[in-house]
Amino acid sequence: MIGSRISHYAILRSIGSGGMGDVYLARDTDLDREVALKLISPKLASDKHALERFQREAKVLASLNHPNIVTIYTVERSGTQQFITMEFVRGTQLGALIPEQGFPCERFLEIALALTDAVSAAHDKGIVHRDLNPANVMITETGTVKVLDFGLAIPREKASGADPEKETAELTPEELVVGTAHYASPEQIRGTPVDARSDVFSLGVVLFEMLTGERPFRSGSLADVVSSILVDDPLLLTTMRPDLPRHLARVIDECLEKDPELRHGNGTQLREGLERVKVVTGLDHHERHPSIAVLPFADMSSDQDHAYFCEGIAEEIINALSHINNMQIASRTSSFLYRHNPTDIREIGRKLNVSSVLEGSVRKSGETVRVTAQLINVADGYHLWSATYDRRIEDIFAIQDEISQSIAQALQVTLSSGEEYRLRASHTSNVEAYDYYLRGRKAFFEQRRKGIDLGLQMFSLAIKHDPDYALAHTGISNCHSYLHMIGEPSEEHLRFADAASQKALQLNPELAEAHVSRGLALSTARRHAEAELAFETAIRLDPKLFDAYYFYARDAAARGDPERACALFERASEVCPEDFQAPLLAAQAHSVLGREAAATAARRQGLHVVEQVLEMNPGDIRALYLGANALAALGEREKASEWASLAISMDPDESMVLYNVACIYAKLGDVEESMSCLERAVGAGLTLKGWIVNDSDLEPIRGLRRYASLIKKLDELVG
Repeated sequence: MIGSRISHYAILRSIGSGGMGDVYLARDTDLDREVALKLISPKLASDKHALERFQREAKVLASLNHPNIVTIYTVERSGTQQFITMEFVRGTQLGALIPEQGFPCERFLEIALALTDAVSAAHDKGIVHRDLNPANVMITETGTVKVLDFGLAIPREKASGADPEKETAELTPEELVVGTAHYASPEQIRGTPVDARSDVFSLGVVLFEMLTGERPFRSGSLADVVSSILVDDPLLLTTMRPDLPRHLARVIDECLEKDPELRHGNGTQLREGLERVKVVTGLDHHERHPSIAVLPFADMSSDQDHAYFCEGIAEEIINALSHINNMQIASRTSSFLYRHNPTDIREIGRKLNVSSVLEGSVRKSGETVRVTAQLINVADGYHLWSATYDRRIEDIFAIQDEISQSIAQALQVTLSSGEEYRLRASHTSNVEAYDYYLRGRKAFFEQRRKGIDLGLQMFSLAIKHDPDYALAHTGISNCHSYLHMIGEPSEEHLRFADAASQKALQLNPELAEAHVSRGLALSTARRHAEAELAFETAIRLDPKLFDAYYFYARDAAARGDPERACALFERASEVCPEDFQAPLLAAQAHSVLGREAAATAARRQGLHVVEQVLEMNPGDIRALYLGANALAALGEREKASEWASLAISMDPDESMVLYNVACIYAKLGDVEESMSCLERAVGAGLTLKGWIVNDSDLEPIRGLRRYASLIKKLDELVG
């Protein structure tokens, strides 16, 4: 067809296939304009029903005149070939634009309201689309939503008419392919009469995917998809996106009801529900806040050994900007996924749901440093601001402050006096102390014995250079708490953790991180009531501090309070949606509470992030063993076993690796291997008795004599 002509239309290229015909980009040589030309495929040209449906699409499109529905130009015949010409939409399919974590609420509502407005217009004309899915929705280059392909649409009176078997049979097995089946309503799958509520179900699936990046029903073969839609509850939107307004979740949940009587009656009712979300949440007059991701700065030094320093600069800027109320900051976890991945800046911005990205580089040479920084607009790739700083190394704090304030100015954010103060505030003025602190923090983040040992050394050197450096004291406290839990269950570690956390608070009582360290030290010493007060204070001082919720949740789990642990892990996940630990641990708490649907949703949420992390960093051992645990719970036994084996081969003597692999083997039913790994974990210094006795993953081994002996050994070690 390419290069040929049909009547006065020159065929330029294939666009794709619609519900009933093949679609080409063509030039109307009479009017000198590009059009989309849709003609019935040759193999269906002799099919009476196919021809009737093709003609019906033309009539359906001709009856609709709406800015969010593709416009029909003509219905023509050339020889025996029937075809439709319509508006050629330049843009991108909706499915290709959905970020991996879903759209922000404001952008979601912009698209969803336009989409439901288009469907409402069809429903008002008595037309049921029957094939709504992201491939049939285009976003034009100017941002307009366009609904395409009414090839399966039927007038409502036929959709629910007197001969349902004939009409519903038109959705053939060939048309109900996996790509479309995900969006089919239960009544479509069963072959029973459909009406506007069938489109509402399909829209619910599309809207769910727009918010989460995932579909609400199980994937797999066509049989798996069909069975899941007919039988399974959808994934929980509130678990996957706890940041969303509850009213919005209820609107979409109502779309996904299996009984049509329980859904919104048509597109208009659905649109009204979404409009109410805007009013209830204040988004109807909400000004979208600027959003930014700060990438790790590139190390341009000649010896290439200052990665910790470059990452530290980025972290300090993230911390400073996070205190600005009307600015949204991508978390360290998500931004740092791209530290070793040469991805296009605009693509990074789209994946992280931000409007701007800061990147930069650092070159250290003796006592001097050159820092370059560029703030890039994700929409067009242009620089919003850039600067180069050639300074002495002791000026690094001033450089960080200037960059933070310049970003706020470039994004037109008005700062309060308190926010200006926080942007300028430094925790130390000693460059050597700061350097050692950054080294210690990078090592501690590995959460493995070697890293914690190194972190302790670096934090101690930081304090040697600045004895009043409160953050360095929190680092020392955290290291001793972890060493007691996973390496050496000694009273000495408890004393050091306690003293260092108290020293940090004495130096800066308003430092949220100091209260988190205090809470962790108290929790490790099993002084849970005091720990709870410390964590609550940290949250009051900094409601956006992930560690406060995360360690508070671990404390609740250790003392056997799964309900509280679950709520806190979910809040941690809300603060940092790109973290995989919190949702996976929340899933365990849901399981203990018997909420398996919620547990499954949380596991899938966590696994989604794990896969992103492993794509960027295949050697992330925590991602491997926590991901393997989730896979085991979801029944993916082979992959779970593979990841568990890989994790333990990377560090066979690390107590936390051994403990988590023990949980995986217990889930897989290999109780002997599970018990062996747990014994090795305790032998390597693990003292988390609270976790061991409350962890539901280990239930399969609790009847073993070896388990009882191990608990007795732990009692002797830690009391």
